[in-house]
Amino acid sequence: MFVPAIRPHSAVTHHRTAQVDGVELFYREAGPADAPAVVLLHGFPTSSHMYRHLIPALADRYHVIAPDYPGFGQSAMPDRKDFTYSFAKYADLVDGLLSQLGAKRYALYVMDYGAPVGFRLALKHPERVSALVVQNGNAYEEGLQSFWEPLKAYWADGSAAHREALRPTMGLEFTKFQYLDGVRDVSRVDPSTWVHDQALLDRPGNVEIQLDLFYDYRTNVQLYPRFQAFFREYRPPTLIVWGANDKIFPAEGARAFKRELPDAELHLLDTGHFALEDKADELIPLMRDFLGRTLSNR
Repeated sequence: MFVPAIRPHSAVTHHRTAQVDGVELFYREAGPADAPAVVLLHGFPTSSHMYRHLIPALADRYHVIAPDYPGFGQSAMPDRKDFTYSFAKYADLVDGLLSQLGAKRYALYVMDYGAPVGFRLALKHPERVSALVVQNGNAYEEGLQSFWEPLKAYWADGSAAHREALRPTMGLEFTKFQYLDGVRDVSRVDPSTWVHDQALLDRPGNVEIQLDLFYDYRTNVQLYPRFQAFFREYRPPTLIVWGANDKIFPAEGARAFKRELPDAELHLLDTGHFALEDKADELIPLMRDFLGRTLSNR
């Protein structure tokens, strides 16, 4: 059983880069290197920036690692002609980063895009996953409702017309919508979140990268049966903390996890997609309690 020492430096977050398979990956790291590892995988259109408050809240007990995928945050943004932007590639790169950092076993916090990245990682190394924290990260058809119809049309034919129809989702209004829709008290959400994300989306060439990823997302849906088989076979301890008012990944997707993971702890919070932004005061205690009970014996 790991018993953390009192280390005054443990809440300091380090901002680092690593070369993984020829790509420069930015990552945030905090906590004792010999503590149980917790890997935080971000969603769209954000980056490890979304974990800026969670990281120090965990770093007294855990080795916390939060990478940015290529094309997101502070990681490199290779030209699309030279680099395939895909969820499979992201999982490979995160796997390579964790190997460099000596993280041989880890809990995964997965949100939005972080879910297919993390679940692909779990398929590669199921024995390494000590626990799951799922926050508005889908693995079930029930979680793909009306919001997804334009994306499904794009997946069906990959046409330029369907690609163009999705371009408005890269604008400021949609980015802001993702943070505020379903939130009861919007004064709790820091406006710098969507300003930060939009500045990175507006970099030349980034919208095309994001549209490539929208098309590649269909490969994640094809893997849902395999993700679900992993849940059934390995039964990792799982905490589901979900913004119940999310239109992107509605609560039906959260409840579906209970089919394969009947012992999962499910908490539906009165908020939207980026639940951590306004419900950190509820989510962080739930997570610390869950990790304290599960990782101490794993």
